[in-house]
Amino acid sequence: MTLILLIISILVLLAFRLPVALALAVPSAVYVLLGGFSMEIAAQRMFAGVDSFPLLAVPLFMLAGALMNQGGITERIFEFVESALGHIRGSLGYVNISASVVFSGMSGAAVVDAAGLGAIEIKAMKERGYDEKFAVGITAASSTIGPIIPPSIPAVVYAVTAGVSLGSLFIAGVLPGLLMALALAIAVYVYTRFNDVPTSRRESAAFIWKAFVRALPALMAPVIILAGIFAGFFTPTEAGAIAVLYALLVAAVVYRAITWRQLWTVLLQTAEMTAAIMVIVAASAVFSWVLALEQAPQLLSAAVLGTTDSPFVFVLLVIVVLLLVGMVLEPLTAILILVPMLQPLVRAYGLDPVHFGVITILALMIGLLTPPVGLVLYVLHSVSGVSIRTAIQGTLPFLIPLIAALLLIAYVPQISLLLPRYFGF
Repeated sequence: MTLILLIISILVLLAFRLPVALALAVPSAVYVLLGGFSMEIAAQRMFAGVDSFPLLAVPLFMLAGALMNQGGITERIFEFVESALGHIRGSLGYVNISASVVFSGMSGAAVVDAAGLGAIEIKAMKERGYDEKFAVGITAASSTIGPIIPPSIPAVVYAVTAGVSLGSLFIAGVLPGLLMALALAIAVYVYTRFNDVPTSRRESAAFIWKAFVRALPALMAPVIILAGIFAGFFTPTEAGAIAVLYALLVAAVVYRAITWRQLWTVLLQTAEMTAAIMVIVAASAVFSWVLALEQAPQLLSAAVLGTTDSPFVFVLLVIVVLLLVGMVLEPLTAILILVPMLQPLVRAYGLDPVHFGVITILALMIGLLTPPVGLVLYVLHSVSGVSIRTAIQGTLPFLIPLIAALLLIAYVPQISLLLPRYFGF
């Protein structure tokens, strides 16, 4: 009964639009006080929740992404990819996807991708005569690749919450991210077969080479980050620091596109976003402790195991639940709440926790494209001026290839686990 009241109270507080951290902390604090526990224990749990070396990667990768957006790096990536692919029918759809794949190797969040590339891509596609819904839809869908291909902020939070290797989880996201890009590219191809879409003239080799040289410092960022992690030169957390230093060097010295005032603004924005995330992490640590006291993971395990003994069915149930949860909860919050409860079931069904992490992150990323939360949709509305209604209508068709990719990744574990095993993680 206590567990049910806790969950209901959190849902009610969220329905009244109370900040997520408070919606988790208030019921937990009431439980601690009424249960006769010391508030010092709650404070210790909160501190322990954020006292994690891998979590240092969160502000670092957020800062790196913000520096790249502010420093003109995203524009140069887009210009190069467009020069190389612009002559293909429906080219800007493929350019959109390719730019997100490249940018994902430097950032780690879908909203950063949407904010950085969204305004550039949607404006370019509309100017060249593409349908506005298609432009917004493919931009929103491709932004979800960012948190799958490393570095990934959701992967950092999942690794800390589930106690798995962050390096393994990073590497496990490479092939699934590329598969997502392929699925979206197929969707673009199908769209171009049945709709009138513009094409651009083929650029000369000299023009493409010039665009490549201009973009080369930006293109080297994901190579340096991923090669360093794969080769073991630095940890994923240290890679965040390398990414910040490299982004600052390229933006300030190579491109000379960022001023001291802009740098200060970027630092403040990163601090604000990091603080918001860490407060949620701290509050969820107390809530997870309360759930453990109430034996919520054990109760959930007993209920699910009593329903089915098939890992196939369990994975399908989890995907459905995560897609629904992703519609109403931001991914990091959902990971912090659900993963501690699902881990006993993951072990009981003999699933690989790294593979399950990829499934979890991808399913929740799709939730970023669906109302009522649909955070990516609101970001694109903010940076491009398109209506929320248009964003929703344009994005819905692209949920089909993304969910198809999710199911393929879920039921073919080798897609996620091939690279971690090859590199000895």
